Amino acid sequence: MMAGHEVIVADNFFTGRKSNVEHWIGHENFELIHHDIVNPLFIEVDEIYHLASPASPPHYMYNPVKTIKTNTVGTINMLGLAKRVGARVLIASTSEVYGDPEVHPQPESYWGHVNPIGPRACYDEGKRVAETLSYAYAKQENVDVRVARIFNTFGPRMHLNDGRVVSNFILQALKKETITIYGHGKQTRSFQYVSDLVNGLIRLMSSNYSQPVNLGNPIEHTIEEFAVKIKKLVGGPSKIKQIAAMEDDPQRRKPDITRAKTFLSWEPKVPLDVGLLKTISYFREELQMGNTSHHSRVLNENIRS
Repeated sequence: MMAGHEVIVADNFFTGRKSNVEHWIGHENFELIHHDIVNPLFIEVDEIYHLASPASPPHYMYNPVKTIKTNTVGTINMLGLAKRVGARVLIASTSEVYGDPEVHPQPESYWGHVNPIGPRACYDEGKRVAETLSYAYAKQENVDVRVARIFNTFGPRMHLNDGRVVSNFILQALKKETITIYGHGKQTRSFQYVSDLVNGLIRLMSSNYSQPVNLGNPIEHTIEEFAVKIKKLVGGPSKIKQIAAMEDDPQRRKPDITRAKTFLSWEPKVPLDVGLLKTISYFREELQMGNTSHHSRVLNENIRS
């Protein structure tokens, strides 16, 4: 918008909040539509960033049918819109297409190791089908597609109760509660700050590269190391405790970002500690304003619907 683009945001607020974009409301280049992309959307656009889908395990597992619909019917609707108006469409895929990987680090050429009927399948397989749909539309209808496989991302305006590692640990530390690690804590993740991801998405959209591209931080941390780091940054008396492992929890996760470096001249720039301090500061303010109860209520209403 600062570069002069007009931006239309369509959101059903299943996991998002209007307050996340309130600083743009009233800007001449910004428009917000309350819309669920499982239903067709008829607007005139040049580019489509298809980012819709619950992305944290508690959210996508609470309503697995909704998650599948968003990633299949919703993706068909966005590809159909792109076909109708001649727009380029960027599909937000995920590192979850690799499942619990048997290849490490994960290059885009790796086909994955996914349980098609496990608790994470609604998201993992939903995103895999979204990719399949994208290349089917590209081949059959000449739709111009870009596919980003997004690895763990964090930053301010995350849903406080979204159940992801970053938000769980920060919230538990700020509330002086026990920091809980699922399983042995030796499983690894790679964390990138949200501004790095946004830069990668914009570069991918404006590039001429149409194959899938990993966008993530290649610096790998164990969950245990990460818990210790957040405890240190937040301070306070929280203890770290191991609890039962999650089913189908990927044991290793690290992107091979050779494609992103080669074709987009992109790699993450924000150091982990810098991003975490900004995120901790946001969470602290939200807690002081008492916004966690709002998050819980919204989630509960969505579960019922």
